[in-house]
Amino acid sequence: MLRLEEVSCGYGGVRAAGNISFDLSAGGVLALLGPNGAGKTSIIMAIMGHTAISEGRVIFDGTDITREPAVKRASLGIALVPEGRRLFADLTVEENLTVGGYSRSRARDAINRERVYDLFPRLRDRRRQLAGSMSGGEQQMLAIGRALMAEPRLLLVDELSLGLMPRMVDLCFEALAQLRRSGLTVVLVDQNTVRAIDIADTICVLSSGSVVFSGPAAAAKADASLFESFLGRTH
Repeated sequence: MLRLEEVSCGYGGVRAAGNISFDLSAGGVLALLGPNGAGKTSIIMAIMGHTAISEGRVIFDGTDITREPAVKRASLGIALVPEGRRLFADLTVEENLTVGGYSRSRARDAINRERVYDLFPRLRDRRRQLAGSMSGGEQQMLAIGRALMAEPRLLLVDELSLGLMPRMVDLCFEALAQLRRSGLTVVLVDQNTVRAIDIADTICVLSSGSVVFSGPAAAAKADASLFESFLGRTH
């Protein structure tokens, strides 16, 4: 479903990550991990088309999308849940979902909205509430729901649990597990390394913009030196 081949990317001529390669099969979850400043968000944004790629290729479902704009990538089936959620604070829950499904028909919009509400019943209860007045956990649910409204085949999630209360972290990871069971392919960035490794099939660990580990989640979980040097067991 997704392949990065020696991708280097950055901002304004400054390289944030270099020579990044990994493969992700359809229906799999890849956790992109590492300390702050390692280049994780830069890679997520490069996949989505928001960070300039200076070298390498991004292959999505057999198609080279390296030079395609973000809007084309969205139309191909890639959606982003950005760090910080970036909701429209002065719009309601339903209005934010409508924005997420702008490319779909009204009939599909209604079907997808019900799917989001089934995944996050709390959003159904708050569908008339302004997004800016919701808790952080509710906003994260809405950010995920907004991305799902586009019917993605690949979901990019940047910092799923950042700043959330433990119960909300549980609910968001439970939702991600449910989406995985439905066949959705996911790239996940999260500081909660233990939870991320538990849900992932494949792990790619970055440090200072380079890959220091890439392999099965089971191998990462068993590698004590990997945690000691790059990940930590803080969660």
